[in-house]
Amino acid sequence: MLTYVFAQSPFPDLRQALAAPNGLLAAGGDLSPARLLSAYRAGIFPWFNAGEPILWWSPDPRMVLIPSQFQVSHSLKKVLRQRAFEVRFDTQFSQVMQACAAPRKGLAGTWIHEEMIAAYQQLHQQGYAHSVEVWQGDELIGGLYGMAIGRMFYGESMFSVQPNGSKIALAYLCKQLARWQFTLIDCQMYTPHLASLGAREISRDEFIRQLTELVNCVPVSNWQFDADLLP
Repeated sequence: MLTYVFAQSPFPDLRQALAAPNGLLAAGGDLSPARLLSAYRAGIFPWFNAGEPILWWSPDPRMVLIPSQFQVSHSLKKVLRQRAFEVRFDTQFSQVMQACAAPRKGLAGTWIHEEMIAAYQQLHQQGYAHSVEVWQGDELIGGLYGMAIGRMFYGESMFSVQPNGSKIALAYLCKQLARWQFTLIDCQMYTPHLASLGAREISRDEFIRQLTELVNCVPVSNWQFDADLLP
């Protein structure tokens, strides 16, 4: 049976997560910063539609990307060499979330609704949620956002309004995270697109083992790209 969590109740043991749908662990609770930070530290994330109860997930296996193993295709290498863009951290977090929430071809609706946006804006203000933005002049052409606790990064969503926009953001994020000794990016669940970029699945137990070490590392205090990385 699915566990219902109340305002102050802890999450259930991850071994209680359902096999189908994969990783569904609990329902209820809230999206307060304290609840969300507790969830991410335990390898749990929220994913639900607007107007429905909050659902909490911890899938097994878990899709992850090691920053140093990000795969750059020949076409992306060409784009990166051209450097006809600017990459920034955290200058338009809300705009990135809104862009990630925009309708996508072949998909109905979005899980990035107003309740989620408000929750992650609070985490951004507290220094936990971050955006990577790719700009051409004054136009935001791609980006991503996610969470960082200690030296663990949790990817949430990406978007592109021009080809390769999100891949540029991820390529630069991976370079910077590798320098900061982040050894894992949580990608949550398998997709062919993520696999093509070098992400792979590991068991939940292995994910939690690595996560427990990384979230207790000293966090990065200044989210800025190293100058020699920037185009």
